[in-house]
Amino acid sequence: MVIPFSSLPKPSYSCVLLKISGQALAGIDTNSQGISQEMLEKMAFEIHQVRELGIQVCIVVGGGNIYRGITGAQTHGIDRATSDYMGMMATIINALALQNAIEQAGMPCRVMCAFPIEAIGETYIRRRAINHMEKGRVVIFAGGTGNPFFTTDTAAALRASEMGCNLLLKATKVDGVYSADPLKDKQAEFHHTLSYDDVLTRNLGVMDATAIALARENSIPVAIFSIYEKGGFAKVVQGKGNFTLITEKE
Repeated sequence: MVIPFSSLPKPSYSCVLLKISGQALAGIDTNSQGISQEMLEKMAFEIHQVRELGIQVCIVVGGGNIYRGITGAQTHGIDRATSDYMGMMATIINALALQNAIEQAGMPCRVMCAFPIEAIGETYIRRRAINHMEKGRVVIFAGGTGNPFFTTDTAAALRASEMGCNLLLKATKVDGVYSADPLKDKQAEFHHTLSYDDVLTRNLGVMDATAIALARENSIPVAIFSIYEKGGFAKVVQGKGNFTLITEKE
């Protein structure tokens, strides 16, 4: 049963974009591939909680649990552009699986792809996407940016800018940004806040540089949080729980 949040303070965000990596959809096992039904149901539950707060939600999903473009180019000898297009197709598979889970949780949902694929989803049109969200539908953006050589992180920053989102959230396997890998260095320092410039100049690898630069240009805060924390999505939009917030200044 979904827990209502109507009694909690109203969040300061009205429209948010959630970036989910394909690898996160594979489940907790770091070596797992494919799609975890448990993780799909968890994400649908978390999205429902945030919508209960009156927040519009859109999503960009990766495809690394099925095929990662840059890896295919490096290990299989496939040219980079072709390999990236294969990765874009993987994001569509994930988007359809997530759409099904969201609809089964009782929420209307639309998949919009960066390139035409009418049989299974709408072609992305900005005004149509905004209209879907204004009608209370969750929108999943698939196919990355529709261009090779750009990551789904960049697609997330791009769509967040186009949709007028006032927060971009990236769900990861850790609860924020550390000075070092917390799994390897027990002394790693947790960063509650960072500036865009810090992320870029220190090459922290939170998101690719193009995505961070685009978020900075459009003044969109970026929150990094753990996909595994129960209710983590709803906590972040209310300023609660553990997460790192990337803004103009620390």
